[in-house]
Amino acid sequence: MPVNITISCDPSDIDLDVVHGFLSHDAYWCRNVPRELLAKAIANSLCFSAFDDGRQVGFARVVSDRATFAYLCDVFVLPDARAKGVSKAMMQAIDVHPDLQGLRRFLLATAD
Repeated sequence: MPVNITISCDPSDIDLDVVHGFLSHDAYWCRNVPRELLAKAIANSLCFSAFDDGRQVGFARVVSDRATFAYLCDVFVLPDARAKGVSKAMMQAIDVHPDLQGLRRFLLATAD
């Protein structure tokens, strides 16, 4: 289990190479997404990056009006970091984030 999992909402902490690499190659929902398009989506969202000893191992993006509605998307944990509590740490950070409290709807849509 990773001992140094940290979660950051600071956009400057995002390793866009890691996030774009996974989403554009391994994520069925946005395969081949252009890097520039993903960067724009990230800039206009509340993002959660998971790090293990400084290495980005997970990511989640929340699109929200921060009043009534939020959509959780682009969630992933790199394969070598799975089953180590990374996704739980990200979801806990999302759950307690002050901008996401009191929403009427929180949506997640997946094919599986």
